[in-house]
Amino acid sequence: MAGAPELDGTLLAVLANRFEAIVREMTNTLFRTGRSAVLNMARDFSCSIVSADDQLLAAAEGLQVHVLGAGLQTASMRELHPDLARGDAFLHNDPYLGNTHTADFTLLVPVFHAGEHVFTACAKAHQADCGNAAPSTYMPYAADLYEEGGLNFPCVQIQRDYRDIDDIVRMCRRRIRVADMWYGDYLAMVGAGRIGERRIGETIERYGAATIKAFVERWLDYSEQRAQAALRELPTCELRGSSPHDPMPGHPDGIPVQVGLSIDGEEGRVVVDLTDNVDCLDNGLNLSRCSAMAGSVIGIFNCLDPDLPHNAGSFRRIEVRIRQGSAIGGLEFPHSASVATTNLSNRLINSVQAAVAAVGDGHGLAEGAGAMGVGYSVFSGNDRRNGSPYVNQMVIGNNGGPASATADGWVTYAMPDCAKTVYIDSVEVLEQRYPLRIRSLRLLPDSGGAGRHRGGPAGEMVYGPVADPLQAFYFADFAHNPPQGVRGGAPGGAARAAKIEADGSAVPRPAIGDVELVPGEWVLGVESGGGGYGDPLERDPELVLDDLLEGWISAAAARDVYGVEWVGTVEDDSLEVVGEATKTRRERLREGLEKK
Repeated sequence: MAGAPELDGTLLAVLANRFEAIVREMTNTLFRTGRSAVLNMARDFSCSIVSADDQLLAAAEGLQVHVLGAGLQTASMRELHPDLARGDAFLHNDPYLGNTHTADFTLLVPVFHAGEHVFTACAKAHQADCGNAAPSTYMPYAADLYEEGGLNFPCVQIQRDYRDIDDIVRMCRRRIRVADMWYGDYLAMVGAGRIGERRIGETIERYGAATIKAFVERWLDYSEQRAQAALRELPTCELRGSSPHDPMPGHPDGIPVQVGLSIDGEEGRVVVDLTDNVDCLDNGLNLSRCSAMAGSVIGIFNCLDPDLPHNAGSFRRIEVRIRQGSAIGGLEFPHSASVATTNLSNRLINSVQAAVAAVGDGHGLAEGAGAMGVGYSVFSGNDRRNGSPYVNQMVIGNNGGPASATADGWVTYAMPDCAKTVYIDSVEVLEQRYPLRIRSLRLLPDSGGAGRHRGGPAGEMVYGPVADPLQAFYFADFAHNPPQGVRGGAPGGAARAAKIEADGSAVPRPAIGDVELVPGEWVLGVESGGGGYGDPLERDPELVLDDLLEGWISAAAARDVYGVEWVGTVEDDSLEVVGEATKTRRERLREGLEKK
């Protein structure tokens, strides 16, 4: 950096926000031009900017599981294509070369200035269909990549001199069931990447290449200093965390996710040790390196200052150790990682953030709900209105967020790997676009784990076809091992699924599976609720009555779990806490718990 210009704090902040604004413009481009509902309603995609040496610089509101490993993909681009040129673009969805899982197609656009590769604009989008053997982008029971069946692009060039390489496009159109929708989504990704390229070029022209290079180095250094300061707030300690995935074929006791944390409070560093985990599994639950690293970082950042920059600079204070050949990040070919962004990823995030809660009251979080159940199913069939097949993933279920030391769990949490960034679908728009009907959609009382702070509630939904058969695939972990509370908090409600027959009878279905429906039949799904934080008997009695009035909890839970006595009725909003009676009831409940 000899001779680099000086950057004061104001210019540093201006440029940081400028790059974030570029990513937001990329995001808006993809959101408004994407064709599938999983993109233009649920927003299951992410954009980011990575430096020429593979350091994540800006990600705006990208899904953390998508963007935190973006540098792994650009590294494979540089290694496989050393002759990068202006106008190139690469299609990358290979989980063995830095991607998350097969369903996440990433478009990589190298950005040049004066003939030098300076940045890469990245647009990653979950596909409505990626060519899998079944009409689903998740294949939890796939024994390997071959049985999974999806198209695999190990960082393949798809544009040269700003023009499509038609061979690659034809391959996708031939193998993907909804070819026109895929191509529309692809064009949206290209648009986002090229917008990023153009805006980065304009920024360099305005401020000069030397200033931008100096900014990148100093912004990442500043971000590292912020992360170091945040980690110094924690004591030096060794922690362990574990969260078992529900039973799977060949794993009757479930699949444990084991995490070791070594926090160095003096140096402001943390080591996340994932080496003590099972070998790669003969199913699609294996985590790619990208997903394992992202899950580890998400779990740590969830326990720190939320205003920390999330980029390669702050990541320097977190070391993630992975054992090659393990299911948690040590993915080996040809093992499948079809479900790498959800099930075991969510268990990993929960293991990390719940482990931090052992530091003491005020630290860490409970486990967040992450059931990929009926409300997140991939549904498919034929639409008689246009004579065409359809495939799409809905995002309309409700998993409860984890309680923290300061707040109740979010209601619209989605799941740990994409908390707050994925949008909820519109019932009306889903019913307009696809031949299905959503019969009911509601939140369930008492489904959030009790605690001094309460976990978020679970949702229940029922839907079915209008006129022709419909198939739905869902992947609901947390049915046998629901999200756990911490520091005395209770677990959240468990996930479940059922098929409602034409005669109205409900037949339980496996939480991870699929169902075929004909008109008159319905599928019912319940997601999971978030775990609670702290002793429920320490919850503010006034908050308990608020929960009762809002319908978050039942009267029985208010008395028997939270130990609150009151006068008045819910119907006329006249509830008032009876202080002495509440104190006495809580003392008796504590005595009963101690005896147990």
